[in-house]
Amino acid sequence: MKRDYYEVLSVTRTASADEIKKSYRKIALQFHPDRNPGNKEAEEKFKEAAEAYDTLSNADKKARYDRFGHAGMGGPASGGGPGGMNMEDIFSNFGDIFGNGGGDDIFGSFFGGQRGGGGGRGSRGSNLRVKLRMSYAEIVSGANKKIKVKKHVVCKPCDGSGAKDKSSIQTCQTCGGRGQVQRVQQTFLGAMQTVTTCPTCNGQGASITAKCGSCRGEGRVFGEETLSLDIPAGVQEGMQLSMGGAGNAGERGGPSGDLLIQIEEEQHPHLTRSDMDVVHKLQVSFPDAVLGTKVEVPTIDGRAKITIPAGTQSGKVFRLKGKGFPAFQGYGRGDELVEVAGFSPQNVSSEEKELLEKMRASRTFNPATDTAEYYTPQADGKHEEEKEGKGFFDKLKDAFS
Repeated sequence: MKRDYYEVLSVTRTASADEIKKSYRKIALQFHPDRNPGNKEAEEKFKEAAEAYDTLSNADKKARYDRFGHAGMGGPASGGGPGGMNMEDIFSNFGDIFGNGGGDDIFGSFFGGQRGGGGGRGSRGSNLRVKLRMSYAEIVSGANKKIKVKKHVVCKPCDGSGAKDKSSIQTCQTCGGRGQVQRVQQTFLGAMQTVTTCPTCNGQGASITAKCGSCRGEGRVFGEETLSLDIPAGVQEGMQLSMGGAGNAGERGGPSGDLLIQIEEEQHPHLTRSDMDVVHKLQVSFPDAVLGTKVEVPTIDGRAKITIPAGTQSGKVFRLKGKGFPAFQGYGRGDELVEVAGFSPQNVSSEEKELLEKMRASRTFNPATDTAEYYTPQADGKHEEEKEGKGFFDKLKDAFS
């Protein structure tokens, strides 16, 4: 199980950005591989701290993590996801966290030395962001979506190298093709070995004598790719998933960026979402509310029958168990809440108005606790419905039969 990111960085949930950065710097220095050579446990803690900082230092990621926890930071569509950070990612993304990132800065060189890639690889491609609309039914069951994305793709003629042919690539003599040079520097901590980008090849590890005619030496071209996305059940509006390596291709064989998938929910014509529950407002006519009835209501999966008991009040809520949304990467399913809303017709006939006036005068339809001020007894002391010898419910049934 992943540890809580706030626990990893030893900060509270209300910590400021500066506090988070300061704490990360301290922990990263403690477990840096150059200080702990061959220590796998320290290396894992170093990666864990970088992963936590990657999320908590980004306002959008932090808000999503605060709401959904680790479940909201990735999923089946996430590829490597936030937990897939390696040393190259860390050095590339956080090179300036300990200083200006220059070669003369001891801590900056730890993290900045591998920018631009090593071993002959070019720079990393940028991330792409797409919005994906999903219906309620797709969210309930999960869905496979195929989308076309316009982006930088690897140049096929040169296979991403940027060179006209293999003989057009020469290994850098300064770094021997590694893209990096090492040096030992005396610091207040003692002798420290640092790695910096090769100044001759700028980290490429090689130079090109003749460029590819298709990509002009970049190793990538602008094109289109069809991607298959497996979206898990239970996602929500605003949730962001990531698909590792599906973004823009890097330059000259550099790693590709990620595809960030932001979920949008299609509006349902009859249902609205409330976390894991769905809500349906059911308009019920006055006779049906008084006498009771059976009706069909829409659900995410289809339709369901419910019974409206006699005397149901407007605002009454009926709960359909298990008719809501499933938990994202969890167990259980929400409910459907059917809220009764009274229906008032806009146009009524004179005969219907007369009937409504009789209802208004009836003690049965008076909601007040003290009815004396609302009803005037007849001369013989009987109310109108009693004089006619017929109860109101009987008259109502006759009127709507």
